[in-house]
Amino acid sequence: MANSQLPIKKLLLNCDMGESLGPWSMGMDEQVMPLVDMANIACGFHASDPITMTRTVLLAKHSNTQIGAHPSYPDLIGFGRRSMQCTPLEIIAMVQYQIGALDGICRAHDSRVSYVKPHGALYNDMMRDADILRAVLQAVASYDNSLPLMLLAATDNSKTQSIAAEFGITLLFEAFADRAYDDSGFLLPRTEKGSVYHSEQQILQQALLLATEGSVINQGGHKLKLDADTLCVHGDNADSVQAIQHIRNALNTLYRCL
Repeated sequence: MANSQLPIKKLLLNCDMGESLGPWSMGMDEQVMPLVDMANIACGFHASDPITMTRTVLLAKHSNTQIGAHPSYPDLIGFGRRSMQCTPLEIIAMVQYQIGALDGICRAHDSRVSYVKPHGALYNDMMRDADILRAVLQAVASYDNSLPLMLLAATDNSKTQSIAAEFGITLLFEAFADRAYDDSGFLLPRTEKGSVYHSEQQILQQALLLATEGSVINQGGHKLKLDADTLCVHGDNADSVQAIQHIRNALNTLYRCL
């Protein structure tokens, strides 16, 4: 097999989890947790509660899955998907509050937060606004500068790496198996038709293209190179869990060739 056909790097699978709230159930965490390498656990501002967080931490610990804090804007009604006008100090405080909440639960169960991945609108806003990114980085750095920050992979990651270097923070770059990309390399907004892939074949195809070539086919039909470390998958229904299982199996097969 030619070198160009081999994976460029081992992509870790990450998934958003712990997004239930009280009696409202979201996701299929018990089925997904053993299949992924990293669990982005909601910290109470867009979803979750202390009991849900505890259960999800224990699931991750049992599966030996890395635990990531998944902070957001304080937007339970909108599931954290609505942008909010916040000062840098407000962003720093809300991110630290959420990391600390999850970290406290982890410590009580002999575990730890290993990284931070903002959620929803906060994630998208920090990718488009350097001031918001700096506020998130400041929050992480002043809480624990050994924690990496996960953000969207781009064709050229040097700009975000340069900003992160100001705070001494390592970055983890992620790509998405089930989301469409626009021509600039950003995620297509969820309000647009076709922004989320539901076909298992389409999801698996994008995952394998990222694993083997480090690229996706963007909205315009062109191949877009992305330098990613981790691949985000979503497991909120039985079909998506099956897709994750197939991605896991396909990646395991690929990586045996390395």
